[in-house]
Amino acid sequence: MAYPPPGGGYGYPSGGAAYPPGVGGGAYPSGAPSYSPGVGGYPPAPGATGYPPNPGYPQNQPYPAQPGYAGYGGQPAPYGGQPQPMPGYGQQPQPGYGQQPQPGYGQQPQSGYGQPQPPQPGYGQQPPQPGYGQQPPQPGYGQQPPQPGYGQQPPQPGYGQQPPQPAYGQQQQQRPPQGYGQQQQSAYGQQPPPQQVSGSSGQQHAPNMAPPKPAVPAQPVKTAPAGQTSNVPVSQLAQMNLNQGIILSGTVQPKSPFDAEADCELLRKSMRGVGTDENALIDILANRCNRQRVAIRLSYKTMYGKDLMNDLKSELSGNLEECLLAMMEPSTLYDAKEMRRGMRGAGTDEETLIDILCSRTNADIREIKEEYKKYYKRDLEKDCVSETSGHFKRLLVSMCQANRDESVTVDLEKAKKEANDLYVAGEQKLGTDESRFNVVLASRNFMQLRATYAEYVKISQRDILNSIDREMSGDLKHGFKAIVQCSRNPAEYFAERLWKSMKGAGTNDSLLIRIVVSRSEIDLVQIKHEFLRRYQKTLYKMIQGDCSGDYKKILLALVRPDV
Repeated sequence: MAYPPPGGGYGYPSGGAAYPPGVGGGAYPSGAPSYSPGVGGYPPAPGATGYPPNPGYPQNQPYPAQPGYAGYGGQPAPYGGQPQPMPGYGQQPQPGYGQQPQPGYGQQPQSGYGQPQPPQPGYGQQPPQPGYGQQPPQPGYGQQPPQPGYGQQPPQPGYGQQPPQPAYGQQQQQRPPQGYGQQQQSAYGQQPPPQQVSGSSGQQHAPNMAPPKPAVPAQPVKTAPAGQTSNVPVSQLAQMNLNQGIILSGTVQPKSPFDAEADCELLRKSMRGVGTDENALIDILANRCNRQRVAIRLSYKTMYGKDLMNDLKSELSGNLEECLLAMMEPSTLYDAKEMRRGMRGAGTDEETLIDILCSRTNADIREIKEEYKKYYKRDLEKDCVSETSGHFKRLLVSMCQANRDESVTVDLEKAKKEANDLYVAGEQKLGTDESRFNVVLASRNFMQLRATYAEYVKISQRDILNSIDREMSGDLKHGFKAIVQCSRNPAEYFAERLWKSMKGAGTNDSLLIRIVVSRSEIDLVQIKHEFLRRYQKTLYKMIQGDCSGDYKKILLALVRPDV
């Protein structure tokens, strides 16, 4: 049964004077016939045990009636004098006219017209602005409204719209894109994005941020028209790997600062008296470039009246002597001496001729011919003709002319035609027309040759090296393959030659010394990389296991360990 009971029951009088009672009247009847005088009832009967009286208040006396208020435990009387029934347990009492309802436990009070606004956010933060005529939504019990970062402005909703409020434990939604003329705010601890404005300076960047570097547009490869040559210097072509388009580098670099006289005194001291300090010789000569070694040789003869080469021959022997003497010679004179050594006496070292003539530039070949004639009073081309024969002789004569096209011009139509000519001269016919191969391989620039190799694969479905192996033999095959490999990647060719000089029982020391000394200032770094890629072993480690003594020390000083 709901409490209090409806009219006519016990507790409240069913009729009588208006409520509240007048002055002097009791708030409740002290003993109504219909009220059960049970113990603990409410209101307590006279003499029964009810609620204990509050100290300081008069007992068994009604509260004085105040204007606008009911007696203790009562409700204000509505208009007309009838009392309002008491609400049941868990129900909210109805407010009177002009009064605000009381919120439940854990709920936010609703502000009416003229009432104070809900509590504002923390210090330094702006509350979200509601739409026109709308109230902001209140979060549930235990939920916190999303707090913006330190010093940041919350997102502003559109006209008449409510800002989205995330639930407890959820991340705040991404801010809408900024409109025109608005500043984009970043979170605490993050740098703001750069701002771009139009003006005389072009772009204006945010503070504490370096301006982005302008992108460098890729330069297109320019090819010269047909019948014209490129203006690229020959010296740059000699130092450029056409396969990779990078500047080559050697392991030996010029010494700076360089003092030829001081080096001559140290060399003289290391060779004076009994014995020779080979470590001092290696330390000085292996760390000077070829031009500086030639200057040391000239200064030594000027200072002491003796030839440094003769002193080295008298103090040293074996492979160490051969290596140091090769280092003291000018590079073109050393190649000329190697050419003469390959053709002198009984038999001919054709591989030496191929290594030098098929891998050097036009300028190098011209200087070699001049040094050969000056030193030996002989003509290099005539000696090649007298020492070789057949199509291999024709290939060497073509190389001695030093007339290869060294431009970077590529004619694709010409490449297709010459690829087809090579296929017809080799794979398509019975026998081989070697002269057709000689025309193409001995005269075209390396870029043109690479285009021809690519077209040859499309026509014959074979690589050019495979066709040369199938169609050629002997020294001519080695010569043509050397040209093809040097036109693709010279470092790969010399890495293969170094491997052959040390593999198996014994070592071809002359070949090893010639390649290490002659390529130490050109592309020995790239040769080392190709050696490791092809054979899974560094050139430094290979020399360590194949050579010994001071000869090993000088080679390792020129090669340098990989780091």
